Amino acid sequence: MVEIDLLDMEGKIKDRFKLEGKVFDGTINYDLMHQAVVVYLANQRSYTASTKTRGEVKGSNKKPWRQKGTGRARAGSIRSPLWRKGGVVFGPKPRDLYKELSKRMKILALKSALNAKLKDNEFMVLESLNLNSCKTKEFFKILTNLKVEEKRNTFVVDSLEKNLVLSSRNIENVKIVKASDLNTYNALDCKNLIFTKDAILEVQNRILKYL
Repeated sequence: MVEIDLLDMEGKIKDRFKLEGKVFDGTINYDLMHQAVVVYLANQRSYTASTKTRGEVKGSNKKPWRQKGTGRARAGSIRSPLWRKGGVVFGPKPRDLYKELSKRMKILALKSALNAKLKDNEFMVLESLNLNSCKTKEFFKILTNLKVEEKRNTFVVDSLEKNLVLSSRNIENVKIVKASDLNTYNALDCKNLIFTKDAILEVQNRILKYL
């Protein structure tokens, strides 16, 4: 069983929090984490760029002039890629870049990411994260109390409360993620991964189902 400091919003230690030993066992699979990140980023791409070939652009297929005797270069169609407004050779076409990874592999990659964050001391657990108003100043004060105001931070919460979302959206390098939506990319794409107590319990339960 791994223990970590349980902090309040003022950055003070309130208690010790026990992490699930089966989840936080120190095992880090770097290859699986890399694979999960590649799949995630690939699936974010739409790749809708499209150009027209000589067979798709408007224009006649009639030969513009006779082959010989005009003094001009040979031409067979005004849709030739050599001509202005002609077709494009080897231009981009829409492609399906979707990749798949099994649920178990995704969960094990997330487990590795959490262990990596804990190993690097970039992992925090807060007792709660409740704001009385939607003021940016109030949320920034929490960052200052935790001494993470100058770094990239991902806060993982059990539910997206309105005050929390509105007060944090104007702060650069801060991301709010629901525990049910946390993935390997979100866990690694930050300097500090900060959970609420309820959120880490939910994430641990997600992972335990596949162990």
